Amino acid sequence: MATFPPYPTYPPQPPHPGAPAGRALGHAHWWQRRGVRYGALSTLLALSGLVILALVRQQTGTEGFLVGLGLAVLPVPLLIAAFRWLDRVAPGPWRNLLFSFAWGACAAALIAIVANSFATRWIATATADPSSADTLGATVIAPVVEESAKAAAVLLVFLFRRRDFTGIVDGVVIAGITATGFAFTENILYLGTAFGTDQLTGDRGIASVTAATFFVRVIMSPFAHPLFTVLSGIGFGLAATAADRQHARRVLIPLCGLLLAMGMHAMWNGSSTFGEFGFFAVYAVFMVPAFGLLTWLVIWTRQRELRTVREELPAYAAAGWLTPAEPFALGSMRARRLARDYAAHHYGKPAAQAVLQYEAYATSLAFLRHRGRRGRAGADFSVRERELLAELWNRREIAGPALGYAARATAPPVPVMAPPWPMPGAYGAYGYPGYQAGSYPAYNPYQS
Repeated sequence: MATFPPYPTYPPQPPHPGAPAGRALGHAHWWQRRGVRYGALSTLLALSGLVILALVRQQTGTEGFLVGLGLAVLPVPLLIAAFRWLDRVAPGPWRNLLFSFAWGACAAALIAIVANSFATRWIATATADPSSADTLGATVIAPVVEESAKAAAVLLVFLFRRRDFTGIVDGVVIAGITATGFAFTENILYLGTAFGTDQLTGDRGIASVTAATFFVRVIMSPFAHPLFTVLSGIGFGLAATAADRQHARRVLIPLCGLLLAMGMHAMWNGSSTFGEFGFFAVYAVFMVPAFGLLTWLVIWTRQRELRTVREELPAYAAAGWLTPAEPFALGSMRARRLARDYAAHHYGKPAAQAVLQYEAYATSLAFLRHRGRRGRAGADFSVRERELLAELWNRREIAGPALGYAARATAPPVPVMAPPWPMPGAYGAYGYPGYQAGSYPAYNPYQS
């Protein structure tokens, strides 16, 4: 194993002539420091959470709040697990998911409650017709306010975590987690209010308002809010694949996705005004087909990501950065899992974590090269490529044998004629049928 760095190091750049002594370039002001920004964002979300907690508890009462909380939390683990499953090819960092869920549950929910209440009261006062104001608020005001508030989280990740936002799947996951948090808070409010109504009327069991609300919001349509916001996420995901110079596309496509989310949300909220069976008609004709179509789109996109890994990484194997079997293993979810299990069994959990990181960095490298070949890479392409190669190089001692084992275990059987000269094995040192030791350099290409 080579001990030299994977690419030449360069001396640090001198500070900017105008910068004060002791202040590094890029940290010219205190508010630009990462800790300050994280602290400010965490404080904002925490304050929003406290305010929304007080508002919901005021409307539902303590007992209603606890009942609503217990029922509303049930679909959350299932939805988060589903979105994490979609994100397994190139999993994003947990901090993005925590931010998205907290934004949806706290900031977006607070914005929606305040803005919807204010707009509905204003319309009722202006028109002197409270019933029409409630209908207009549910079908027009609420979709615009709520989808804009939820899409703000996707926009923030898109702008400030650009390296973690590379395509449609990333947009779907961030949007879905944000909407899951929003629906969680909203369900607490609706279920807690329904429980309070039952307390006043004395209804119990299946005939209660709480049971009906639980059936509609948690059993029938737990995916409703995620489905709406995912349309915005797809728009941002398509914008992430556009070149930096395609400014119109990067603005118009997310805007179109947001408008579609608002339109579907408005149709869903207005379904109760379409007649006695309007809700079921909208559910069967629009919601279920849209859910199936978007599910197919996301799964197809995930398979395309795996194909991109298999097509782009062989170039790095030919240069000696990867073993010849790794592109195949990294392009298969089953092989990836086997590699992690192999590392955990032989070297322990830290080794399995290193293999997981290796898989994530290799996938990011494949996506980066794919964008570069299509002319959509940013100005930092070379810097980012070297960073990813350095991360792979530091983990190759553990990841190489594990991925080689996974490649051998998952490769289809290939008949191979026994050669007249000795070979290290049917699959070579790590690899694939016909691979011979020494076919690729074991040294660092950039160093030579």
